[in-house]
Amino acid sequence: MQHNRVFSYLLRLDVYALHFLRISIFIVMAWIGGLKAFQYEADGIVPFVANSPFMSFFYKNAGNKRVGEDQRPVSEYTLYKNPEGKIVHKNIDWHTQNGTYVFSYGLGTVIVTIGILVVLGIRFPGIGAVGGGLTFLMSLVTLSFLITTPEVYVPNLGGDHPSPQYGFPYLSGAGRLVLKDIIMAAAGLVLFSDSLKKAVKPAS
Repeated sequence: MQHNRVFSYLLRLDVYALHFLRISIFIVMAWIGGLKAFQYEADGIVPFVANSPFMSFFYKNAGNKRVGEDQRPVSEYTLYKNPEGKIVHKNIDWHTQNGTYVFSYGLGTVIVTIGILVVLGIRFPGIGAVGGGLTFLMSLVTLSFLITTPEVYVPNLGGDHPSPQYGFPYLSGAGRLVLKDIIMAAAGLVLFSDSLKKAVKPAS
C-alpha cells in the first residue's frame, strides 16, 4: 500500500516539476532583465548586440571601425569596453551616445515581461503559452550569437608559445554562457506545449 502511494505521487510529479520550471524561468528572467537597468550589464551585452543582424540597428555606432593599437581596423565598441566593476567616464559617454543604455532598458523590460508571462502560466495557460513561445524565440536569438559574435570564442592573443586552442570550438566565458540558452529554448518549448494543451482542453 505504501509503495502504491509513493508510485502515485511520482506519477503526479510532472505537474510540480512544470510549475518549478516556470518559477525557475521567471527568476532567471526577472533577475537578468532587472540587471539590464545597470551600467555594467548594459556595457556587457554590447558585443552581442553590435554584431547581431537582428539588433545592431538599435545602436548608432554598431558598424563603425577604428584603428586599434596594432594599427588594424577593429570594431569601435572594442575601444570603449568597461571592465565589470570599473567606471571609466569616457567609455560611459560613448555608450550613452551609442544608445547602449536606452536599448538595455528596453531589452530588460521585455525580458522581465516574458518571465511574468511564463509564471502566470501556472494559473492562466493561455498567457503561459505566449510566455513559453517567447522564451523559445528569445533563446534562438541568443543562440545566434554563437555565429555572429567573435567574443564567444577564445581569441588568439599570442604568448610565449603559439596556442592551438582559439577560435571554434573553444568557447570563451561569454560563449559558454550563451550555449546554456539551448536549455532555456527547450524549456520554453516544453512550457509552450503544456500550456497550449491546457488552454485548448475543453472544460469537463
